[in-house]
Amino acid sequence: MATALVYHEDMTAARLLWDDPECELERPERLVAVLSLLRLRGLEQRCLRLSACEASEAELGLVHSPEYVALVRETQTLDEDELRALSKQYDAVYFHPSTFHCARLAVGATLQLVEAVLTGAAPNGLALVRPPGHHSHRAAANGFCVFNNVAIAAKHAKQKHGLHRILIVDWDVHHGQGIQYIFEDDPSVLYFSWHRYEYGRFWPFLRESDTDAVGQGQGRGFTVNLPWNQVGMGNADYLAAFLHVLLPLAFEFNPELVLVSAGFDSAIGDPEGQMQATPECFAHLTQLLQVLAGGRVCAVLEGGYHLDSLSESVCMTVQALLGDPGPVLQGSMEPCQRCEGHRVEGAGVGRLTALISLQCPGVHTERPGCPGPSLDKPPTRQHESLTQDKALSALGKFLFLVDGILNGKVTCGIAAIPACGKAATLDVAIQQSLSRGAQRLLCLVLGELDWPLDIADDGRILWLNIGGKETAVRSAFHISTPLPGTTGGFLNYILGLVLPLAYSFQPELVLVTVGPAQGLQNPHVALLAAMLRIPAAGRVLALLEEESAPQLVTTLAPVLHGEAPPSLGPFLMASPEDIQTLKCLRAQLEPRWKLLQVASEAQGEAGSCHRVPLGKPPSGTNYTDQACS
Repeated sequence: MATALVYHEDMTAARLLWDDPECELERPERLVAVLSLLRLRGLEQRCLRLSACEASEAELGLVHSPEYVALVRETQTLDEDELRALSKQYDAVYFHPSTFHCARLAVGATLQLVEAVLTGAAPNGLALVRPPGHHSHRAAANGFCVFNNVAIAAKHAKQKHGLHRILIVDWDVHHGQGIQYIFEDDPSVLYFSWHRYEYGRFWPFLRESDTDAVGQGQGRGFTVNLPWNQVGMGNADYLAAFLHVLLPLAFEFNPELVLVSAGFDSAIGDPEGQMQATPECFAHLTQLLQVLAGGRVCAVLEGGYHLDSLSESVCMTVQALLGDPGPVLQGSMEPCQRCEGHRVEGAGVGRLTALISLQCPGVHTERPGCPGPSLDKPPTRQHESLTQDKALSALGKFLFLVDGILNGKVTCGIAAIPACGKAATLDVAIQQSLSRGAQRLLCLVLGELDWPLDIADDGRILWLNIGGKETAVRSAFHISTPLPGTTGGFLNYILGLVLPLAYSFQPELVLVTVGPAQGLQNPHVALLAAMLRIPAAGRVLALLEEESAPQLVTTLAPVLHGEAPPSLGPFLMASPEDIQTLKCLRAQLEPRWKLLQVASEAQGEAGSCHRVPLGKPPSGTNYTDQACS
């Protein structure tokens, strides 16, 4: 199945008919530029192309009042003076004789996208629409928005498909207050918005855009606002917001559908946002969302007014939806600031592909205490020669696979290895990678395995052992911890430790070793592989012990190709012991790895969000054999 792309050229018809510096940003060229670049890059051709149809007035009525729908319908017959007079009644809005048609197409495109995804015609998709929608209210246009495309789609998904949990992620640089108002008392919709705020001095100048607006009634705790109080937020800030705020809530909420209010005025170069996040960052954000809801992600265009930045960002989003590995994020992974969490009282969330077989005695007999192959009779010299030939052939294929990933001929790989050859095979993979010039290898070991004795701890290898006997930080690059005991604990470790380390380290290759005794179920391993694939631009090599390989291959291979991982099942809270261990690890590692420094352990009062500059690592920091009790 291909990613759905929904569009209609008629949505370029509406345009500003008079001088208005505030409204002139929202122009037809936005869609024209995006579609042109999608075609130039060959991305439109790879998508399931759907031509938008107008939404019915009954569908508009899922959110908007009949009187407001009738008012917008009447704009089709107004002259320019009448349109201008009506527009002045609203905040940052202009009407055109084609507005009603364009706005119905925008809603219709969004609904078609959701239908395609929920009926299985497409795994995910993007609706290229204008006018945007996230600011519009039940009975009022606002901020270039006429009908609330995403809110109508959420209501439709609930009403027609019986969904009970919908996540709306609004990464536009402006607060989507229209969506917030519509769902503020609805616990079936979790709404997350980051936005330029500057203590209420940035449009739309609303007190309810701050952190203490968390919903009301039964919906209390299901609205999450993350206001930016300065400009210049970059890739690290956006990743930190996802890893430390959004995704922990989203995993606990366990959405059946993810709707993205995809505004790209939060990208670098945009005159409205004045932020520094590069287009590549939106590929990473999209991939992080694709691990939710079985990959059912529907992105709907909102803002974005720098044509080049907008077009590049949309292309990156579409590539991610198609399953392409995203490019490695360049630059520092040090967020600008740190924000203390705020406690939300009451109900709500936030309690918080190559395949080879290495049946290789030439590898596993190198390790002491590992028996050779079992034979009924003593091997003949000819049999020994054949066995060694097979061993060398298997080892050659393995080294060829490592080389293929490093030189870009193969994106990812899976190798089945003997249990007693795991350490030796990983050692070979490390040595081969270093000899080929790799400077950053992330080795994630699931289960007990010691650091190879002949490998220097010189910063080229980040060794992370999950499932070891003890929690220990032997250096900033050598970390061990027992396996968390619950799903919540496991997710905390991924989002609060593994991914921040991976993004900070920026590995050229991720080596994951998995065995049957490592304690994780297949969906947990698949989720871990799917998420490590994102910062590593897809370059993941999984070493599976033969006993677990047959079952794991069918689960791992799809996620390494960009498909959504399976569900983890019921959510269980992290134990106090796992939480304390994670805090201890983070405290020791924060001086070196800046992306860990974002989330403060202290909990402030509701609504408090104190931003203070990050400190520098203390001089003389010593990681040697530090352990958490």
